[in-house]
Amino acid sequence: MAALEPHRIDLGDVVLRPFVASDEPAVALALQDPGILRWTAGTAVISSPADKRARRWLEPRIDGWARGNAVFAIADAETDQVIGNVALRDVHRVPDQAVAAYWVSPVARGRRLGARALDAAARWGFTSGLRLHRISLDHSLVNEGSCHVALRAGFQLEGVMRDYYVEVTGQRHDSHLHARLATDTAPDLGPQPAGS
Repeated sequence: MAALEPHRIDLGDVVLRPFVASDEPAVALALQDPGILRWTAGTAVISSPADKRARRWLEPRIDGWARGNAVFAIADAETDQVIGNVALRDVHRVPDQAVAAYWVSPVARGRRLGARALDAAARWGFTSGLRLHRISLDHSLVNEGSCHVALRAGFQLEGVMRDYYVEVTGQRHDSHLHARLATDTAPDLGPQPAGS
């Protein structure tokens, strides 16, 4: 994967920016949430000792841009405290496509930040130097919150992938597949970043 130039997107009350090492305490706090740990942390993080999980999660995200992944921290505009993550990974592994992932810390939920951040990252991916045509994402069917975020951000439900998601415990879950195309009508989630 070709390296990507790190980018910042201002959404008013929050900014999407690259992760930095000093974000570790905020990531550690987020990883205390059972949902974030279960659905987005990954086997390597979950199998690490609890006091090492944040660093294990953060390190590949800090250099993600150099490895061709657009990895954004969702940070409070006033405090710069990390309150979430949205990423576009596997950029152009399949021509003109990428895969999205996201989470929002419990302290920031209920403000539609996940949908706003996902929408902003998608708009940037479609119109920036990435020139993507399709961004997909998937989530376990039992992760209903993730489904709401995807739909609000304009990612249409395309189908069910049977037994697709496998938890660390070995339990399998059917997953929804969602996608948004550059040609789709963008959702109206309020004020947009400049240039979107």
